[in-house]
Amino acid sequence: MVDPQFEVVEPKSGETPVVVEVPHAGLSLDAETLSYTIAPGRSIARDADLYVDALFQDAPAEGATLIYARASRYLVDLNRGENDLDHEAAEGGGRTPWPRGLIWRLTTDGEPILARRLPRAEVERRLELVYRPYHRVLEGLLARKRARFGFAILLCAHSMPSQPRRGHADPGGARADIVPGTRGRTTAAAAVIDVVDKHARACNFTVRHDDPYRGGFSTGHYGTPQSATHAVQIEIARRLYMDESTLRIDPQGFRGIREFGRTLVARLAFAENPTTLDALRGYPSGTV
Repeated sequence: MVDPQFEVVEPKSGETPVVVEVPHAGLSLDAETLSYTIAPGRSIARDADLYVDALFQDAPAEGATLIYARASRYLVDLNRGENDLDHEAAEGGGRTPWPRGLIWRLTTDGEPILARRLPRAEVERRLELVYRPYHRVLEGLLARKRARFGFAILLCAHSMPSQPRRGHADPGGARADIVPGTRGRTTAAAAVIDVVDKHARACNFTVRHDDPYRGGFSTGHYGTPQSATHAVQIEIARRLYMDESTLRIDPQGFRGIREFGRTLVARLAFAENPTTLDALRGYPSGTV
């Protein structure tokens, strides 16, 4: 039996307009992918958003739908567009080298991932195995939320190394605790973005918008507030909940971030603010 490449956990009760997606927490690589993979095991873990699915495990108890990947991003990166393909990684890729696109060929530590360039048939296999089914389901979940509530809110949950690595574009120095990514406040209503910002600051976290992550494919693709879908990517510094050298959970920090995630998901339902609910059902972006 083939293990599922992603899971969907529906609300336990009192459904809300919120979907939480976790595309990068998985570690699984199928046999065909492993035949092309030479990256060390530590890199598979270091380049995963470890434990983020567990950090948001309470989302369904708050009425949200949770979708999370089991597949490693080394199989295919679910937070990239289908055309974000490097010609050095696979046949049919674009001319501009992009080593961490749809198919990663370098780890963030600069080590090679692929034993050889992928044939186009292997790229298509990976797309059909996980990428296309994942996005069909995610799109369907958002459509269901819009049909029921008049709008949907997508929280794209990630974690980030606390210090940039060799493969990162930002300069050295500690990153903020929480980085909301909204591509210059264009992928969600101001009311939604402000909930994330204010909640993080109320929990005594440092916040820096769009720096160094502005929001990936899911945020930009699904975040169309004029069509009543609001998307915010949230990056959580890993120092807050784990030891980044041993990759072990810090129990106290984990409990704190889990509670932060639970309460953020609850606040994004806007249950106590019906005026905002009406405003989120379609308007020019950035006006609410």
